[in-house]
Amino acid sequence: MLIAFNKPMNVLSQFTSEGGWPALDGFGLPKGVYAAGRLDRDSEGLLLLTDDGGLQARISSPKFKKPKVYYALVEGVPDPQTLDKLMKGVRLRDGQTAPCEVEAVPAPDWLWDRDPPVRIRKSITDTWLKLTLSEGKNRQVRRMCAHVCFPVIRLVRWSIGPHDLTDLAPGKWREVVGV
Repeated sequence: MLIAFNKPMNVLSQFTSEGGWPALDGFGLPKGVYAAGRLDRDSEGLLLLTDDGGLQARISSPKFKKPKVYYALVEGVPDPQTLDKLMKGVRLRDGQTAPCEVEAVPAPDWLWDRDPPVRIRKSITDTWLKLTLSEGKNRQVRRMCAHVCFPVIRLVRWSIGPHDLTDLAPGKWREVVGV
């Protein structure tokens, strides 16, 4: 079984609450499924869950290079040179990131209001970036953007491989065909 879940902001990618944060056990997910990869508490969007250990490895292991699409709202307006740096990969403390696709895009028209709302500063313009990664270092999108001086203020994972959030509201899930 493979489940697509739209993880809301401030929900942990595990089945037990910790530190006062809600977890996956509050969303009526089927018994025996586990997250294939993680999505940080302060990130939103697609989380795949499965009861198949082999499938879990194929989804989450970098060696299978499943493309993951993220939409990141960053403070500021990155110039073409900055986007080029991100595309070529940047050196983080744990090593060089792989090349990726990055483009500035309009605010996604499918995006829901976030709870709590994003804190926007009137004195700083913000920009939406669409990033497609084939690896999954810890907090990679946030660290890459911070490395080029554009902090992320909202991060939404739209898709993993062929699976995306189409018609899936925050906190909702559906069973999908395997990867």
